[in-house]
Amino acid sequence: MDIKLEQLSGHAKTAKVGKINVTAGDQVEIGQELLQLETNKGNTPFESKYAGIIKELMVEEGDEVIINQVLLNMDTDETAPVKPKLDYFAGLLQGKKEQVEADVLVIGAGPGGYVAAIYAAKQGLKTVIVEKDQLGGTCLNVGCIPTKALIRSSEVFHNATKAADFGITIENIQMDMAKVTEQKDKIKDTLVSGIDYLLDKNGVRLIRGSASFIDDKQVLVKQGKDEYTIQASHTLIATGSTISNLNLPGIEHDFVLNSTTALQQKENFSSITIIGGGVIGMEFAFIYANFGIKVNLIEYCDRLLTMVDEDVSEEINTIAKERGIHVHTGAKVTRIEQDQDGHAVIVFEQGNQERFMTSEKVLVAIGREPNLKGLDIDKAGILINDNGKGIAVNEHLQTSAAHIYAIGDVTNRIQLAHVASHEGTSAIDHILGKAAAIHYDMVPNVIFTSPEIASVGLTEQQALQQNLPITISKFPFQANGKALTMREDKGFVKLIKHNDLGTIIGASIIGPEASALISTLTLIIQNGITEEEVIHTIFAHPTTGESIHEAALELGIGALHYHK
Repeated sequence: MDIKLEQLSGHAKTAKVGKINVTAGDQVEIGQELLQLETNKGNTPFESKYAGIIKELMVEEGDEVIINQVLLNMDTDETAPVKPKLDYFAGLLQGKKEQVEADVLVIGAGPGGYVAAIYAAKQGLKTVIVEKDQLGGTCLNVGCIPTKALIRSSEVFHNATKAADFGITIENIQMDMAKVTEQKDKIKDTLVSGIDYLLDKNGVRLIRGSASFIDDKQVLVKQGKDEYTIQASHTLIATGSTISNLNLPGIEHDFVLNSTTALQQKENFSSITIIGGGVIGMEFAFIYANFGIKVNLIEYCDRLLTMVDEDVSEEINTIAKERGIHVHTGAKVTRIEQDQDGHAVIVFEQGNQERFMTSEKVLVAIGREPNLKGLDIDKAGILINDNGKGIAVNEHLQTSAAHIYAIGDVTNRIQLAHVASHEGTSAIDHILGKAAAIHYDMVPNVIFTSPEIASVGLTEQQALQQNLPITISKFPFQANGKALTMREDKGFVKLIKHNDLGTIIGASIIGPEASALISTLTLIIQNGITEEEVIHTIFAHPTTGESIHEAALELGIGALHYHK
């Protein structure tokens, strides 16, 4: 007999076939799960109403199916269907309740959570992951990836305006913010579906819904009327972070954006004021400037990007001003008003004076804080950090409840996606008894301004504070052939050498391809590679990577292709 898809939960009309648990010739029993169906409401098991033998499968994993479509054919006794305790619609109204057991439960499917889940499953652990929103978390949906897509679009536009420098004439160059946003979303959707695929193929069960601790052994997940009670040997909290709140009069105006809503803009605008000269603020400043939008930037501290070396900060400040970004440091925004034309009026204090600035839009870019909302971690006996921000963990990422781990932004250690991913795999390694130390002092950091900024190891200030015997070198990209061909000759490579050890202990790059070059320097620093070993390494020509070789030479006899 033909077994059809008779009904889907909610108002869904279609579904995607997930994992298929049977093959032709299998004997199945009443109530046995035959396959998984995926809708925007989550995964639903498709269970057999009959006992019998699978004759033929009519669908494959990944197929789109509709109501009344035949999924498979069975040889069965049609007179003995399963008798539901309640009619179908009564069941829908009540929702389902399920007890779930796992070796590892991961709460949150961002770059820390989904990587940890796949890593655990690949090593034979029965793994469940819970996500209440989009797979990929902040990074993939409203953070790292979307902003880089916008950055690329803005760079293409900016390069088009400078095409004449390369001997190319382009007329009537235009930017359509709606189409820019559309292509950004396509990239995001491709990667989200990729995570879904990887979780499925690695046998990770995905449960949609909001998680909260019942106690230190059980977690309750709710999605509408459905409830799942999950008991796992080990739990990883990977719920990430949320945008920090700012108590600023006028922040409620419609023209005020945050880092999430800024990614959703579909209308062109001519001017914007950015509050905050940190990573988020600076990346958006160059995005908008590259698009030809007038950018004002207000930073409370006396310099931009206070986490990088002062000379790097000064260099990006100079470049920003050359790009037409109006930078105001040592300034405090006190309120936002609206003028008679509906535009923003930003009121700020600078040098004991009250000043005013107008623009169409305002972007508030003042950072993020750990997301603990609704988790009820106190019921599991989980403690937070002494400063009240983030879950407290030890060197193995264990919370005060040793079988519960926390990774990524929720710990308020280092808010970087690649740190969260590494912590996720490290936590699983600890569960498996093969943990290794995490080198937090050697985490590469990249800021996607134009040009890019990257750093790893100690900054110059940190080395001096530790009274280390150091030598510092710089090699400018204006002396690098590849950079000149790209017409991107701003910036430099900076190395810090420990004089007694001869090893490179810190590095900063501001310039073309910094995001790619920093991985080479991370390997050099983490593995204790010396200045001499770098010098005797052959770097390909012509590449921006040669600047690392030249900077290493500058630590000793001096660079070969640059003379001060």
